[in-house]
Amino acid sequence: MKVLIVDDQRSICTALELLFEHHKIETLTASSPAEVLGLIAKEDVGVVVQDMNFTANKTSGEEGMALFRAIRALDGELPVILMTAYASIESVVTLIKEGAIDYFAKPWDDHKLVTTVKNLLALRELARENTRMRARSRRARQSVEVKHDLCGLVYSSEAMHAVVSLAVSVAPSDAPILITGPNGAGKEKLAEIVQANSRRRDKPFVKVNAGGLPDELLEAELFGAEPGAFTGATKQRVGRFEAAHGGTLFLDEIGNLSMVGQQKLLRVLQTGEFERLGSSTTRKVDVRIISATNVDLSKAIAKGTFREDLYFRLNVIELRVPPLADRTDEIIPLAERFLAKLAPEGQPPATLSPAARDVLLAYDWPGNVRELQNRMQRATLVCKDGTIEPGDLGLDESAAAPADEELDPERAATEEALVRAKGVVSKAAASLGLSRQALYRRMRRLDIVLERLPRA
Repeated sequence: MKVLIVDDQRSICTALELLFEHHKIETLTASSPAEVLGLIAKEDVGVVVQDMNFTANKTSGEEGMALFRAIRALDGELPVILMTAYASIESVVTLIKEGAIDYFAKPWDDHKLVTTVKNLLALRELARENTRMRARSRRARQSVEVKHDLCGLVYSSEAMHAVVSLAVSVAPSDAPILITGPNGAGKEKLAEIVQANSRRRDKPFVKVNAGGLPDELLEAELFGAEPGAFTGATKQRVGRFEAAHGGTLFLDEIGNLSMVGQQKLLRVLQTGEFERLGSSTTRKVDVRIISATNVDLSKAIAKGTFREDLYFRLNVIELRVPPLADRTDEIIPLAERFLAKLAPEGQPPATLSPAARDVLLAYDWPGNVRELQNRMQRATLVCKDGTIEPGDLGLDESAAAPADEELDPERAATEEALVRAKGVVSKAAASLGLSRQALYRRMRRLDIVLERLPRA
Protein backbone atom coordinates (compact mmCIF):
# COMPACT_ATOMS: atom_id res chain seq x y z
CA MET A 1 0.00 0.00 0.00
CA LYS A 2 1.07 3.56 -0.73
CA VAL A 3 0.81 6.99 0.87
CA LEU A 4 -0.88 9.60 -1.32
CA ILE A 5 0.67 13.05 -0.74
CA VAL A 6 -1.66 15.89 -1.71
CA ASP A 7 -0.15 19.40 -1.99
CA ASP A 8 0.00 22.04 -4.70
CA GLN A 9 3.59 22.93 -3.73
CA ARG A 10 6.09 20.66 -5.46
CA SER A 11 8.74 21.31 -2.78
CA ILE A 12 6.41 19.96 -0.06
CA CYS A 13 5.62 16.87 -2.11
CA THR A 14 9.30 16.21 -2.72
CA ALA A 15 10.21 16.61 0.96
CA LEU A 16 7.50 14.19 2.02
CA GLU A 17 8.41 11.72 -0.73
CA LEU A 18 12.02 11.64 0.43
CA LEU A 19 10.99 11.28 4.08
CA PHE A 20 8.66 8.35 3.45
CA GLU A 21 10.91 6.59 0.94
CA HIS A 22 13.76 6.77 3.48
CA HIS A 23 11.52 4.71 5.74
CA LYS A 24 10.65 2.29 2.90
CA ILE A 25 7.10 3.66 2.46
CA GLU A 26 5.91 3.88 -1.13
CA THR A 27 4.38 7.19 -2.22
CA LEU A 28 2.16 8.82 -4.82
CA THR A 29 1.68 12.57 -5.27
CA ALA A 30 -1.18 14.71 -6.49
CA SER A 31 -1.69 18.47 -6.75
CA SER A 32 -5.41 18.73 -7.55
CA PRO A 33 -8.65 17.19 -6.25
CA ALA A 34 -9.39 15.53 -9.59
CA GLU A 35 -5.96 13.90 -9.61
CA VAL A 36 -6.44 12.71 -6.02
CA LEU A 37 -9.76 10.99 -6.69
CA GLY A 38 -8.42 9.38 -9.85
CA LEU A 39 -5.41 7.90 -8.00
CA ILE A 40 -7.57 6.60 -5.13
CA ALA A 41 -9.83 4.88 -7.65
CA LYS A 42 -7.02 3.03 -9.49
CA GLU A 43 -4.06 2.76 -7.07
CA ASP A 44 -3.55 0.86 -3.81
CA VAL A 45 -3.73 3.88 -1.50
CA GLY A 46 -3.48 3.13 2.21
CA VAL A 47 -3.20 6.65 3.70
CA VAL A 48 -3.76 10.17 2.38
CA VAL A 49 -1.62 13.06 3.66
CA GLN A 50 -3.66 16.04 2.53
CA ASP A 51 -2.90 19.75 2.47
CA MET A 52 -5.81 21.96 3.48
CA ASN A 53 -5.15 24.70 0.90
CA PHE A 54 -4.46 24.31 -2.82
CA THR A 55 -4.19 27.93 -3.88
CA ALA A 56 -1.47 30.15 -2.45
CA ASN A 57 -3.75 33.14 -1.93
CA LYS A 58 -6.45 31.13 -0.16
CA THR A 59 -6.11 30.22 3.51
CA SER A 60 -9.68 29.34 4.50
CA GLY A 61 -9.28 25.59 4.12
CA GLU A 62 -12.47 25.36 2.02
CA GLU A 63 -10.63 23.47 -0.73
CA GLY A 64 -9.29 20.97 1.77
CA MET A 65 -12.71 20.44 3.33
CA ALA A 66 -14.30 19.80 -0.05
CA LEU A 67 -11.57 17.32 -1.01
CA PHE A 68 -11.75 15.48 2.30
CA ARG A 69 -15.50 15.00 1.90
CA ALA A 70 -15.03 13.78 -1.66
CA ILE A 71 -12.46 11.24 -0.45
CA ARG A 72 -14.83 10.05 2.28
CA ALA A 73 -17.60 9.66 -0.27
CA LEU A 74 -15.31 7.55 -2.45
CA ASP A 75 -13.82 5.44 0.38
CA GLY A 76 -15.23 6.00 3.84
CA GLU A 77 -12.56 3.82 5.49
CA LEU A 78 -9.48 5.45 3.92
CA PRO A 79 -7.50 7.25 6.68
CA VAL A 80 -6.75 10.92 5.96
CA ILE A 81 -4.12 13.08 7.72
CA LEU A 82 -4.57 16.85 7.39
CA MET A 83 -1.67 19.30 6.97
CA THR A 84 -1.69 23.10 6.88
CA ALA A 85 0.62 26.05 7.35
CA TYR A 86 -2.25 28.39 8.04
CA ALA A 87 -4.46 28.99 11.02
CA SER A 88 -7.54 27.25 9.64
CA ILE A 89 -8.09 25.43 12.92
CA GLU A 90 -11.88 25.62 12.69
CA SER A 91 -11.83 23.71 9.41
CA VAL A 92 -9.44 21.11 10.83
CA VAL A 93 -11.59 20.58 13.94
CA THR A 94 -14.65 20.14 11.74
CA LEU A 95 -12.92 17.49 9.63
CA ILE A 96 -11.54 15.67 12.67
CA LYS A 97 -15.15 15.36 13.87
CA GLU A 98 -16.10 14.05 10.43
CA GLY A 99 -13.47 11.31 10.58
CA ALA A 100 -10.04 12.73 9.72
CA ILE A 101 -7.39 10.73 11.59
CA ASP A 102 -4.92 13.42 12.66
CA TYR A 103 -3.66 16.95 12.05
CA PHE A 104 -0.08 18.17 11.47
CA ALA A 105 1.04 21.79 11.22
CA LYS A 106 3.80 22.74 8.81
CA PRO A 107 6.67 22.34 9.47
CA TRP A 108 5.87 18.85 10.70
CA ASP A 109 7.61 16.53 13.14
CA ASP A 110 9.26 13.87 10.92
CA HIS A 111 9.31 11.11 13.53
CA LYS A 112 5.71 11.61 14.62
CA LEU A 113 4.45 11.81 11.04
CA VAL A 114 6.28 8.65 9.93
CA THR A 115 5.16 6.74 13.03
CA THR A 116 1.54 7.78 12.49
CA VAL A 117 1.62 6.80 8.81
CA LYS A 118 3.24 3.42 9.53
CA ASN A 119 0.63 2.62 12.17
CA LEU A 120 -2.21 3.60 9.84
CA LEU A 121 -0.81 1.48 7.01
CA ALA A 122 -0.49 -1.49 9.37
CA LEU A 123 -4.08 -1.05 10.56
CA ARG A 124 -5.33 -0.66 7.00
CA GLU A 125 -3.58 -3.90 6.01
CA LEU A 126 -5.00 -5.65 9.07
CA ALA A 127 -8.50 -4.39 8.20
CA ARG A 128 -8.04 -5.67 4.67
CA GLU A 129 -6.91 -9.06 5.95
CA ASN A 130 -9.88 -9.16 8.33
CA THR A 131 -12.17 -8.45 5.38
CA ARG A 132 -10.59 -11.30 3.46
CA MET A 133 -10.92 -13.56 6.48
CA ARG A 134 -14.59 -12.62 6.91
CA ALA A 135 -15.22 -13.34 3.24
CA ARG A 136 -13.52 -16.75 3.55
CA SER A 137 -15.46 -17.41 6.74
CA ARG A 138 -18.73 -16.43 5.07
CA ARG A 139 -18.05 -18.80 2.19
CA ALA A 140 -17.11 -21.54 4.65
CA ARG A 141 -20.32 -20.97 6.65
CA GLN A 142 -22.40 -21.08 3.50
CA SER A 143 -20.74 -24.36 2.55
CA VAL A 144 -21.54 -25.85 5.96
CA GLU A 145 -25.15 -24.60 5.76
CA VAL A 146 -25.63 -26.16 2.33
CA LYS A 147 -24.13 -29.53 3.24
CA HIS A 148 -25.49 -29.97 6.77
CA ASP A 149 -28.64 -29.54 8.83
CA LEU A 150 -27.92 -26.76 11.34
CA CYS A 151 -31.37 -26.98 12.98
CA GLY A 152 -32.05 -23.27 12.43
CA LEU A 153 -28.87 -22.10 14.19
CA VAL A 154 -27.95 -18.46 13.47
CA TYR A 155 -24.26 -17.60 13.76
CA SER A 156 -21.63 -15.48 12.03
CA SER A 157 -18.53 -15.39 14.27
CA GLU A 158 -15.37 -17.28 13.44
CA ALA A 159 -15.31 -18.76 16.94
CA MET A 160 -18.79 -20.25 16.54
CA HIS A 161 -18.03 -21.42 13.01
CA ALA A 162 -15.09 -23.44 14.34
CA VAL A 163 -17.37 -25.13 16.89
CA VAL A 164 -20.13 -25.88 14.36
CA SER A 165 -17.62 -27.19 11.79
CA LEU A 166 -16.15 -29.57 14.35
CA ALA A 167 -19.65 -30.65 15.43
CA VAL A 168 -20.78 -31.64 11.93
CA SER A 169 -17.44 -33.29 11.14
CA VAL A 170 -17.63 -35.62 14.16
CA ALA A 171 -21.39 -36.15 13.98
CA PRO A 172 -21.22 -39.27 11.72
CA SER A 173 -19.07 -41.13 14.25
CA ASP A 174 -20.35 -42.65 17.48
CA ALA A 175 -17.70 -40.95 19.62
CA PRO A 176 -18.98 -39.50 22.92
CA ILE A 177 -19.11 -35.71 22.85
CA LEU A 178 -18.82 -33.28 25.76
CA ILE A 179 -20.25 -29.81 25.09
CA THR A 180 -18.98 -27.11 27.44
CA GLY A 181 -19.82 -23.44 27.81
CA PRO A 182 -21.82 -21.00 29.93
CA ASN A 183 -25.52 -21.42 30.64
CA GLY A 184 -27.78 -20.28 27.84
CA ALA A 185 -25.03 -20.19 25.18
CA GLY A 186 -26.59 -22.86 22.95
CA LYS A 187 -25.17 -26.20 24.14
CA GLU A 188 -28.47 -28.05 23.59
CA LYS A 189 -28.78 -26.61 20.07
CA LEU A 190 -25.29 -27.92 19.28
CA ALA A 191 -26.30 -31.37 20.55
CA GLU A 192 -29.30 -31.26 18.20
CA ILE A 193 -26.99 -30.41 15.29
CA VAL A 194 -24.79 -33.42 16.08
CA GLN A 195 -27.84 -35.69 16.17
CA ALA A 196 -29.30 -34.24 12.96
CA ASN A 197 -26.07 -34.92 11.05
CA SER A 198 -25.34 -38.35 12.50
CA ARG A 199 -26.18 -41.81 11.15
CA ARG A 200 -28.68 -41.92 14.04
CA ARG A 201 -30.66 -38.92 12.79
CA ASP A 202 -33.83 -40.98 12.33
CA LYS A 203 -33.49 -42.71 15.70
CA PRO A 204 -34.55 -41.42 19.14
CA PHE A 205 -32.91 -38.31 20.57
CA VAL A 206 -33.61 -38.48 24.29
CA LYS A 207 -32.79 -35.57 26.61
CA VAL A 208 -32.38 -35.71 30.38
CA ASN A 209 -31.22 -33.17 32.95
CA ALA A 210 -28.69 -35.42 34.65
CA GLY A 211 -27.84 -32.88 37.33
CA GLY A 212 -31.47 -32.54 38.35
CA LEU A 213 -32.02 -36.20 39.24
CA PRO A 214 -32.04 -37.06 42.97
CA ASP A 215 -30.23 -40.30 43.80
CA GLU A 216 -33.43 -42.11 44.79
CA LEU A 217 -34.96 -41.50 41.35
CA LEU A 218 -31.78 -41.73 39.29
CA GLU A 219 -31.85 -45.47 38.55
CA ALA A 220 -35.53 -45.52 37.67
CA GLU A 221 -35.15 -42.49 35.41
CA LEU A 222 -32.05 -43.68 33.56
CA PHE A 223 -32.50 -47.47 33.61
CA GLY A 224 -36.23 -48.02 34.20
CA ALA A 225 -38.11 -49.95 36.88
CA GLU A 226 -40.39 -52.96 37.27
CA PRO A 227 -43.77 -52.80 39.06
CA GLY A 228 -43.26 -52.88 42.83
CA ALA A 229 -39.58 -51.91 42.59
CA PHE A 230 -40.25 -49.00 44.93
CA THR A 231 -43.20 -47.44 46.72
CA GLY A 232 -45.65 -46.12 44.18
CA ALA A 233 -44.22 -48.11 41.25
CA THR A 234 -47.42 -49.68 39.92
CA LYS A 235 -46.40 -50.24 36.32
CA GLN A 236 -43.34 -50.97 34.26
CA ARG A 237 -41.17 -47.95 33.53
CA VAL A 238 -38.80 -47.69 30.56
CA GLY A 239 -35.62 -45.76 31.39
CA ARG A 240 -33.93 -43.10 29.27
CA PHE A 241 -31.14 -45.44 28.12
CA GLU A 242 -33.64 -48.00 26.87
CA ALA A 243 -35.77 -45.29 25.21
CA ALA A 244 -32.71 -44.00 23.37
CA HIS A 245 -31.69 -47.45 22.02
CA GLY A 246 -30.28 -47.04 18.51
CA GLY A 247 -30.17 -43.28 18.90
CA THR A 248 -28.61 -40.61 21.11
CA LEU A 249 -28.90 -39.81 24.81
CA PHE A 250 -28.24 -36.17 25.71
CA LEU A 251 -27.15 -35.80 29.34
CA ASP A 252 -27.43 -32.13 30.23
CA GLU A 253 -25.86 -30.56 33.35
CA ILE A 254 -23.59 -33.60 33.74
CA GLY A 255 -21.25 -31.61 35.98
CA ASN A 256 -23.95 -31.50 38.68
CA LEU A 257 -24.51 -35.27 38.79
CA SER A 258 -23.94 -36.72 42.26
CA MET A 259 -21.06 -39.12 42.94
CA VAL A 260 -23.59 -41.95 43.32
CA GLY A 261 -25.05 -41.07 39.94
CA GLN A 262 -21.60 -40.87 38.38
CA GLN A 263 -20.77 -44.39 39.54
CA LYS A 264 -24.00 -45.81 38.11
CA LEU A 265 -23.53 -43.95 34.83
CA LEU A 266 -19.90 -45.09 34.48
CA ARG A 267 -20.89 -48.75 34.63
CA VAL A 268 -23.35 -48.55 31.76
CA LEU A 269 -20.92 -46.48 29.68
CA GLN A 270 -18.20 -49.10 30.18
CA THR A 271 -20.34 -52.14 29.36
CA GLY A 272 -23.43 -50.87 27.58
CA GLU A 273 -25.41 -53.01 30.04
CA PHE A 274 -27.85 -52.26 32.86
CA GLU A 275 -30.75 -53.74 34.82
CA ARG A 276 -34.08 -52.13 35.44
CA LEU A 277 -34.72 -51.35 39.09
CA GLY A 278 -36.32 -54.44 40.61
CA SER A 279 -35.15 -56.76 37.81
CA SER A 280 -32.22 -59.16 37.53
CA THR A 281 -32.39 -59.26 33.71
CA THR A 282 -29.40 -57.58 32.10
CA ARG A 283 -30.25 -55.40 29.11
CA LYS A 284 -27.82 -54.12 26.51
CA VAL A 285 -28.28 -50.90 24.56
CA ASP A 286 -26.65 -49.18 21.59
CA VAL A 287 -26.63 -45.50 22.53
CA ARG A 288 -24.45 -42.56 21.56
CA ILE A 289 -23.76 -40.24 24.51
CA ILE A 290 -23.66 -36.45 24.23
CA SER A 291 -23.23 -34.62 27.53
CA ALA A 292 -23.11 -30.93 28.40
CA THR A 293 -21.98 -28.82 31.33
CA ASN A 294 -21.20 -25.26 32.33
CA VAL A 295 -18.88 -26.58 35.08
CA ASP A 296 -15.10 -26.75 34.62
CA LEU A 297 -14.79 -30.52 35.03
CA SER A 298 -11.00 -30.45 35.37
CA LYS A 299 -11.44 -28.29 38.48
CA ALA A 300 -14.23 -30.55 39.72
CA ILE A 301 -11.89 -33.54 39.35
CA ALA A 302 -9.21 -31.73 41.35
CA LYS A 303 -11.78 -30.99 44.07
CA GLY A 304 -12.90 -34.61 44.12
CA THR A 305 -16.46 -33.84 43.02
CA PHE A 306 -16.24 -35.47 39.58
CA ARG A 307 -14.75 -38.83 38.62
CA GLU A 308 -11.77 -38.66 36.32
CA ASP A 309 -12.57 -42.04 34.73
CA LEU A 310 -16.08 -40.84 33.88
CA TYR A 311 -14.68 -37.60 32.46
CA PHE A 312 -12.50 -39.49 29.99
CA ARG A 313 -15.44 -41.68 29.00
CA LEU A 314 -17.53 -38.61 28.20
CA ASN A 315 -14.88 -36.34 26.73
CA VAL A 316 -13.61 -38.04 23.58
CA ILE A 317 -14.54 -34.90 21.61
CA GLU A 318 -15.06 -31.55 23.34
CA LEU A 319 -17.13 -28.78 21.77
CA ARG A 320 -16.64 -25.49 23.61
CA VAL A 321 -19.45 -22.97 22.98
CA PRO A 322 -18.29 -19.34 23.38
CA PRO A 323 -20.44 -16.88 25.36
CA LEU A 324 -22.66 -14.49 23.39
CA ALA A 325 -20.55 -11.53 24.58
CA ASP A 326 -17.74 -12.88 22.36
CA ARG A 327 -20.08 -13.25 19.37
CA THR A 328 -21.31 -9.67 18.97
CA ASP A 329 -21.84 -10.12 15.21
CA GLU A 330 -24.61 -12.58 16.05
CA ILE A 331 -26.58 -10.48 18.54
CA ILE A 332 -28.71 -8.50 16.07
CA PRO A 333 -29.40 -11.43 13.67
CA LEU A 334 -30.41 -13.61 16.64
CA ALA A 335 -32.61 -10.88 18.07
CA GLU A 336 -34.36 -10.39 14.72
CA ARG A 337 -34.87 -14.14 14.36
CA PHE A 338 -36.51 -14.29 17.79
CA LEU A 339 -38.72 -11.30 16.93
CA ALA A 340 -39.84 -13.03 13.73
CA LYS A 341 -40.81 -16.15 15.69
CA LEU A 342 -42.67 -14.09 18.29
CA ALA A 343 -44.75 -12.15 15.77
CA PRO A 344 -48.47 -13.07 15.75
CA GLU A 345 -49.51 -14.97 12.66
CA GLY A 346 -50.17 -12.65 9.73
CA GLN A 347 -48.49 -9.65 11.38
CA PRO A 348 -45.01 -8.20 10.80
CA PRO A 349 -42.47 -8.67 13.61
CA ALA A 350 -41.46 -5.82 15.89
CA THR A 351 -38.38 -3.90 14.74
CA LEU A 352 -35.38 -2.65 16.69
CA SER A 353 -34.71 1.07 16.72
CA PRO A 354 -31.08 2.17 16.12
CA ALA A 355 -30.80 3.08 19.81
CA ALA A 356 -32.09 -0.36 20.86
CA ARG A 357 -29.54 -2.02 18.58
CA ASP A 358 -26.76 -0.02 20.23
CA VAL A 359 -27.95 -1.11 23.68
CA LEU A 360 -28.05 -4.77 22.64
CA LEU A 361 -24.50 -4.58 21.29
CA ALA A 362 -23.17 -2.80 24.40
CA TYR A 363 -24.69 -5.25 26.92
CA ASP A 364 -22.56 -8.09 28.37
CA TRP A 365 -25.26 -10.82 28.13
CA PRO A 366 -24.45 -12.85 31.25
CA GLY A 367 -27.44 -15.06 30.39
CA ASN A 368 -26.26 -15.51 26.80
CA VAL A 369 -28.64 -16.52 23.98
CA ARG A 370 -31.38 -17.56 26.38
CA GLU A 371 -31.40 -14.11 27.98
CA LEU A 372 -31.51 -12.46 24.55
CA GLN A 373 -34.54 -14.55 23.64
CA ASN A 374 -36.29 -13.58 26.88
CA ARG A 375 -35.54 -9.89 26.30
CA MET A 376 -37.01 -10.04 22.81
CA GLN A 377 -40.16 -11.66 24.19
CA ARG A 378 -40.50 -8.91 26.79
CA ALA A 379 -39.83 -6.16 24.28
CA THR A 380 -42.42 -7.54 21.86
CA LEU A 381 -45.07 -7.36 24.58
CA VAL A 382 -44.31 -3.84 25.85
CA CYS A 383 -43.14 -1.91 22.78
CA LYS A 384 -45.39 0.68 21.13
CA ASP A 385 -46.23 0.86 17.43
CA GLY A 386 -44.09 -2.20 16.68
CA THR A 387 -40.77 -0.41 17.31
CA ILE A 388 -38.56 -1.57 20.18
CA GLU A 389 -36.77 1.20 22.07
CA PRO A 390 -34.04 0.77 24.73
CA GLY A 391 -36.50 1.05 27.61
CA ASP A 392 -38.53 -1.87 26.23
CA LEU A 393 -35.59 -4.24 26.68
CA GLY A 394 -35.53 -4.03 30.48
CA LEU A 395 -31.79 -4.67 30.58
CA ASP A 396 -29.93 -4.41 33.86
CA GLU A 397 -26.43 -3.16 33.06
CA SER A 398 -25.31 -4.21 36.54
CA ALA A 399 -26.25 -7.86 35.96
CA ALA A 400 -23.98 -10.21 37.83
CA ALA A 401 -20.98 -11.51 35.96
CA PRO A 402 -20.42 -15.27 35.63
CA ALA A 403 -18.69 -17.04 38.52
CA ASP A 404 -14.89 -16.91 38.64
CA GLU A 405 -14.64 -20.66 38.05
CA GLU A 406 -16.28 -20.17 34.64
CA LEU A 407 -13.99 -17.26 33.69
CA ASP A 408 -10.56 -18.66 34.60
CA PRO A 409 -9.95 -20.70 31.39
CA GLU A 410 -11.29 -17.81 29.30
CA ARG A 411 -9.06 -15.31 31.12
CA ALA A 412 -5.99 -17.50 30.61
CA ALA A 413 -6.64 -17.91 26.88
CA THR A 414 -7.29 -14.19 26.46
CA GLU A 415 -4.19 -13.10 28.36
CA GLU A 416 -2.05 -15.58 26.43
CA ALA A 417 -3.31 -14.22 23.10
CA LEU A 418 -2.62 -10.62 24.16
CA VAL A 419 0.88 -11.47 25.33
CA ARG A 420 1.64 -13.30 22.06
CA ALA A 421 0.35 -10.27 20.13
CA LYS A 422 2.54 -7.96 22.26
CA GLY A 423 -0.50 -6.04 23.41
CA VAL A 424 -1.88 -5.33 19.91
CA VAL A 425 -5.58 -5.90 20.52
CA SER A 426 -6.51 -6.30 16.86
CA LYS A 427 -3.94 -9.08 16.36
CA ALA A 428 -4.99 -10.85 19.56
CA ALA A 429 -8.64 -10.60 18.51
CA ALA A 430 -7.86 -12.17 15.13
CA SER A 431 -6.02 -15.07 16.78
CA LEU A 432 -9.04 -15.70 19.03
CA GLY A 433 -11.51 -15.49 16.16
CA LEU A 434 -13.10 -12.34 17.63
CA SER A 435 -13.77 -8.83 16.43
CA ARG A 436 -11.72 -6.12 18.13
CA GLN A 437 -14.91 -4.83 19.77
CA ALA A 438 -15.69 -8.29 21.16
CA LEU A 439 -12.19 -8.63 22.61
CA TYR A 440 -12.41 -5.24 24.32
CA ARG A 441 -15.75 -6.34 25.79
CA ARG A 442 -14.21 -9.58 27.03
CA MET A 443 -11.25 -7.70 28.55
CA ARG A 444 -13.64 -5.43 30.45
CA ARG A 445 -15.67 -8.40 31.64
CA LEU A 446 -12.57 -10.27 32.82
CA ASP A 447 -10.87 -7.11 34.18
CA ILE A 448 -7.83 -7.61 31.94
CA VAL A 449 -5.60 -4.53 31.70
CA LEU A 450 -2.83 -4.48 29.08
CA GLU A 451 -0.39 -2.70 31.36
CA ARG A 452 -0.59 -5.53 33.92
CA LEU A 453 0.26 -8.28 31.46
CA PRO A 454 3.80 -9.74 31.24
CA ARG A 455 5.84 -8.91 28.15
CA ALA A 456 6.30 -11.60 25.51
